[in-house]
Amino acid sequence: MSKIEPLSLEGLITISLKDRPSLVHHHDFGRPLKPGGSFHDFVERLPRILAGNSLREVARLWAEARRRGRAVLLGMGAHPLKVGLSPLLIDLVVRGLLTGLALNGAGIIHDAEIAMAGGTSEDVPQGLGCGRYGMARETADFLNGVIAAGAGEGLGLGEAVGRAILESDFPYKHLSLLAAARQYGVPVTVHVAVGTDIIHLHPTLDPRALGAATHLDFRLFAAQVARLSQGMYINLGSAVVLPEVFLKALTLARNLGHRVEGFATVNLDFIQHYRPLTNVVHRPAANEGQGFALTGHHEIMVPLLAGMVLEMMEEKPHAD
Repeated sequence: MSKIEPLSLEGLITISLKDRPSLVHHHDFGRPLKPGGSFHDFVERLPRILAGNSLREVARLWAEARRRGRAVLLGMGAHPLKVGLSPLLIDLVVRGLLTGLALNGAGIIHDAEIAMAGGTSEDVPQGLGCGRYGMARETADFLNGVIAAGAGEGLGLGEAVGRAILESDFPYKHLSLLAAARQYGVPVTVHVAVGTDIIHLHPTLDPRALGAATHLDFRLFAAQVARLSQGMYINLGSAVVLPEVFLKALTLARNLGHRVEGFATVNLDFIQHYRPLTNVVHRPAANEGQGFALTGHHEIMVPLLAGMVLEMMEEKPHAD
């Protein structure tokens, strides 16, 4: 049996630490926050390394895009609504920091339930065992009725639901993101995968109206993506539907001759999934764009990022 001799360390070539390039420097380190400090102080004391830099850059690009009148589109799943972010998102709409919203089908369900009852998100395991999960009568009757009526008027799904909530007497409609978007003229599109939402289980659903309304919304969303140059697209908590819709809308816009380039994309979620990373962060930003992946819980990251954008909007822009 042959015996392998340990590799000798004699003759090892070394270099001086002073001459070696280093990726981390002390002036980029975070600094302790002083008690009573401002939010600006907190942000300034974050490390200027990795996600600390990415977070700052996303906020800067967002603020810069809006200062220049460029589009900032937010595509999101329903989870941000379920963790209490409606007031913050509404504030971004009111301040003009979002120019368009794209939701999945669950988004209108939780938004409508919040407006109607001030609460949402049922106990799925408890209701699933007895077959009562998804059987809320008021939710299905309202939304399916609105979708059918709106499609009959040639409206998209988002516009129909936003208008209906805004014009309703729901006691908590001030917490409705769709109603706020309707009030402030921010387009909302809703992108439905049939069978994924509880209202699809009810006999009040008109499948033809649903299909027509959500397809119209896809075309409306594509029209916004066609104007995305030098702007930003944010994917918030949608692992499959919105990343796929965004990629298709982008290729449709370019196929029709729209130059969509030089924009930034952001995936913001508590787990980084394949499709958002591929269809939002990497592929669209491959040519003259920038892609960012920020990982963290929505209920923490969204307020943090929104606060940073608001701070930057108050700062005087640097001269070009």
